[in-house]
Amino acid sequence: MISVTPTLVIDESEIEESFIRASGPGGQNVNKVATAVQLRFDAARCATLPEPVRARLRRLAGRRMTSEGVVVITAQRYRSQERNRTDALERLLTLLREAAAPPPPKRRPTRPGRAAKERRLQEKRQRGDTKRTRRPVSARDE
Repeated sequence: MISVTPTLVIDESEIEESFIRASGPGGQNVNKVATAVQLRFDAARCATLPEPVRARLRRLAGRRMTSEGVVVITAQRYRSQERNRTDALERLLTLLREAAAPPPPKRRPTRPGRAAKERRLQEKRQRGDTKRTRRPVSARDE
């Protein structure tokens, strides 16, 4: 069992790995060894995944999730197969942790209180007085 969060675990048998040849640098090694990892996680059939988490995962995964509900992660960042395996697993766990976190509550719009309105009006009056004292004195004001 792989622990995603303290309350969410997934079975290792639900994760399927296949190895493919990686593109990019690697010299002759790239032509001989299948170092890239394609990790598949069937989220639609995972019994331990609650429905709200599954829905958020579908939204977060985007094109990484197939129409059947399988999350496919390809890792070919490193030259070694083992590092690519851990990279793919970490990326899956990060995605699952993000989906498991509940969305923040919606903001309830509030109106300013009476004291806040009074402070704002007092500051406006003070600013107006300051500007009034800066005006040149005219014959009319005397």
